[in-house]
Amino acid sequence: MQRIILIYGLIAGAIVSGMLVISQPMLSQGIINYDNAMIVGYTSMVIALSVVFFGIKTFRDQEGKGKISFGTAFKIGILITLIASLMYAISWEIYYNTMGTDFMEQYTSYHIKKLQEAGATVEKIEATRKEMATFSEQYRNPVIRFGMTLLEIFPVGLLITLICAALLRRKEILPQNA
Repeated sequence: MQRIILIYGLIAGAIVSGMLVISQPMLSQGIINYDNAMIVGYTSMVIALSVVFFGIKTFRDQEGKGKISFGTAFKIGILITLIASLMYAISWEIYYNTMGTDFMEQYTSYHIKKLQEAGATVEKIEATRKEMATFSEQYRNPVIRFGMTLLEIFPVGLLITLICAALLRRKEILPQNA
């Protein structure tokens, strides 16, 4: 079980971390904006975490002889998710502390510019500027930043794990090859 969890967790982590490293320079160069980056980011998370399905199915077919309980499937999926989530958060920390040191300034500027273009009042813009300054200060703390990064990906993996565990406990779903 541990071998399957490790292999599929590392595959999922490599995919999501690779997409992070590819998309962030595109963001800072203006190829994509922060709204598009969110779509790209969550799409890459779903794609990467689809590996959970294959990890659970591999265990079911190889070690469970075509059968798996919801609990065992959930355990495998959540551990794959945990490995991928940790790799994603570590990748962000490395990126943030090397090439993305101006991330919060760019993020704040983007939101302020969007408000201005939408015709927001001066009061609304100043309130947002103050909120973003408070958020930027909190984001400087690596423990808070790491936790926030984990909270981006882990719920996605939890949902995928629940769906996959529910589906694959039924041996009729993609039955084991004879």
